[in-house]
Amino acid sequence: MSVEGTPYCSLVRLKSFRENDRGNLTFAEAGRDIPFAVKRVFWIYDVPRDATRGGHANWKCAEAIFPLHGAFDIYVDDGRFCKTYHMDNPEEGIVIPAGVWCMLSNFTPCTVCFVASDEEYSTEYYVNDYNEYLKQVKCK
Repeated sequence: MSVEGTPYCSLVRLKSFRENDRGNLTFAEAGRDIPFAVKRVFWIYDVPRDATRGGHANWKCAEAIFPLHGAFDIYVDDGRFCKTYHMDNPEEGIVIPAGVWCMLSNFTPCTVCFVASDEEYSTEYYVNDYNEYLKQVKCK
């Protein structure tokens, strides 16, 4: 399913098992819920409310981003379409394909953001300047 206004991103709804006396369990499967083989995972936490994370695009790496606890906003921009989404449900995430700019902001206290990536970490394909990103995306 495509995210409205951003045809290259997709929302993901995960399956959950709810047991009142034992809590909840939510899971994601690579290649099914996350549409790629996962090579790296990381999580972001203890972000001050006025701070941002991301603020870049990666020409090679796709990511699936989930709010495990708390909430944040994510701005996505592919050079033609842009939109901000409020992420506050651990059963829902967003898949950001390679080449899409994203920035996370407005973190609530105690937020934990989980990210699965289809590439190992490398700075080689990152663009960290938004104006430079817009110049490069217009050339593609």
